Amino acid sequence: MKNINKITLIYALFAMLLASGCKKMIEDGPLENANKDLVFDPTDSLGVYAEAFLNNTYSSLPNGFNRISSNMLDAGTDDAIPSSTSAQVQFYSNGAFNQVALPDNTWDANYAGIRKVNIFLANIDQVPIKTTGFKKRFKAEARALRAMFYFELVKRWGGVPLIGNKIFELNDQINLPRNSYQDCVNYINSELDAVMPDLLGPNATSGYTTIYFGRFTRGAAMALKSRLLLYAASPLNNAGNDVSKWTAAALAAKAVMDSVAAGKFVYALSTSTATAHYSTTNMSALAPSASLSNYVAGVNKFLNVFSSRYNAEIILPYLRATTTDIEQNNEPVGYTRQGQGLTNPTQELVDEFETFTGKTIQESSSGYTLAAPYYNRDPRLAGTVSFDGLFWLNRNVQTYDGGKDRPKGYGNAVSDETRTGYYLRKFMTGTTSESAYTAQNHNFPIFRYAEILLNFAEAQNEAVGPDADVYKSINAIRARVNMPALPTGLTQQQMRDRIRHERRVEMAFEEQRFWDIRRWKIAENVLNGTLHGIKGTLSGTTVSYSIVTAAPTKFEAAKMYLYPIPFKEMASNGNMVQNPNW
Repeated sequence: MKNINKITLIYALFAMLLASGCKKMIEDGPLENANKDLVFDPTDSLGVYAEAFLNNTYSSLPNGFNRISSNMLDAGTDDAIPSSTSAQVQFYSNGAFNQVALPDNTWDANYAGIRKVNIFLANIDQVPIKTTGFKKRFKAEARALRAMFYFELVKRWGGVPLIGNKIFELNDQINLPRNSYQDCVNYINSELDAVMPDLLGPNATSGYTTIYFGRFTRGAAMALKSRLLLYAASPLNNAGNDVSKWTAAALAAKAVMDSVAAGKFVYALSTSTATAHYSTTNMSALAPSASLSNYVAGVNKFLNVFSSRYNAEIILPYLRATTTDIEQNNEPVGYTRQGQGLTNPTQELVDEFETFTGKTIQESSSGYTLAAPYYNRDPRLAGTVSFDGLFWLNRNVQTYDGGKDRPKGYGNAVSDETRTGYYLRKFMTGTTSESAYTAQNHNFPIFRYAEILLNFAEAQNEAVGPDADVYKSINAIRARVNMPALPTGLTQQQMRDRIRHERRVEMAFEEQRFWDIRRWKIAENVLNGTLHGIKGTLSGTTVSYSIVTAAPTKFEAAKMYLYPIPFKEMASNGNMVQNPNW
C-alpha cells in the first residue's frame, strides 16, 4: 500500500511538471511546493522512481503520425493534402499560418521537456543508485533528450533562448534573449559529444534488441548529430555554402556507418519479409510476370520496416502501445470498418516514383502510360500510397469516381473521402477482417538507418562530389527494394537531384519532406502554384485516368522558411525578437 500511494503521488508530481514550461504560467498551486523527494528518493538504491521520471521525459519526443489536426505533417507539403478542406495542417501549404494560427507550435512542449530534464539533472545525485554505471547513463540520456528538444525548437524557429541547467520557478520573470542559430547548433553538438561515452552502445549484447529498444543510445545521439549538422550545412542555414560544414555533416553520418561496419552497432537496412503484406496473387496486375516476384519482395521488405515492434533499421522509435489509430485515421473510407482517409498523397508525390526499370516516368523509354499509371513502378509506391486497384484487406481499392472509396467523386467532397484520388498506405498493417480493427505495432521512426545513408550521400556529394561512397549509399537503399543501381557518370548536380529524389520516396510521411524543402530553400518553388490528384472514370470494367487539380498553394519566401515566434512569447518577453518579416 505504501508503494501504491507513493506511485500515485509521483504521477501527480509528473502532471504538475508537465504543466509547467520555462516561463510564468497560471497554476492552481505553486509548483515549488511539490515534494521532489518522492521521486528522487535518498533511500531508493535501485533508482526505480528516478528512472520512471526519466522514462516519462521520453514522452516529449516527436511522436509523428497524425499529430497535426489529425493529419500527417506531410499534408502541409507538396506530398499530400488533408481530406478536409478545413484542416489546419494545410496552413503550411496555403500560406495561412501566423503567430497565432500555428498548427505545429511545439514551443511550450519542448521547453517543458527541457525543464523536466533540468529537474532530473538537479536531483538525481541524491538517489544512491548502487548499480555501477546506471546513474551516468541516466544523466547522459537526459542530456541527449534535452539536445533533441532544442533541435526540435531550432529547426522551426532558428535561434532560441538557451537556458542551460536553470530551473525556472512559478514566480520567475523570464525575459531571455534568443541565442543565435549557430550558438544553438554548437550547444546541441557539444552536449551530444559530451554524453556519447556514457550512453548505451546499440549492439547485440547491450539489450538494444530487447529491454533497451527505444532508449536514447549512442547511435541515436550520433543520428541526431548527423541530422543537426546536415541541416546546419544546408542552404537555409549556410548561405555562403561553407564546404567545411558539409564535410562535418558527412563525417557525422559516416561515423554511424563505420560503427555498423565494425560490428559495434546492430543497425542495418531491413530486408525481412517476415510479414507477407502482399503476394504474387494479389499484386499480379502491377508488374510483368518475369519480375513480379522481385517486385512483391521489394514491397514487402519496405513495409516490414514499419510493421514490427523491433527492427534493426530503427535507430530511435517513438514507442507506442499496440493501437488501431493509424489504420482508422488513414485507410480508404469504403471498407466496413470505416477508416477516415485523412491524409491524401498528391500526384506530385506519386509521379516522383520511378518505374521498376529505374526510369523516371517522364523519360520516353520508361514504359509509363497514364492508361496504367501504377504498373511496373518502384515497389515503394505500393508501400507508401493506396491507389486505385491496390489490394487492401479483402478487395482492391476503388478510388475511381463513384467507387467504394470515392463515392462522391472528384471535386464533390470537402471531407470524408480522398481529394486527390489517393490514400496513405505506409505504416499500416492489414488484417484478415474488413469489419474490425486489430491493434498493431505502430512505432514512429524518429531516426532510421536509411536516413543515415541518405544524410551521408547528400553531405558527401556537396563536399567532394559524387564519389564511389555516395553511389554505394544510395544504391544500397535502392537494392533493398530491388530497384536498379544509379547510372554511372552523374555530375554533382545530377547526383544532388537523385539524392533528393531518393530521400523523398524513401522517407515519405516520416516528417522529412516538410523540413527538406525548407532547408534546401525550394519551398518557394514547390509550394507556389497548384497541387494535383487523379480522376478515374469507370466504363464497363475499364478505368480511364486524367490528372486534375487538387489544391492551390502559397509560400512567401521572405518569411515562411522559419516559423514566427508564437504571439504569447512575444507579448510576455520584452527581449524576444521576432523572425524576419513576421
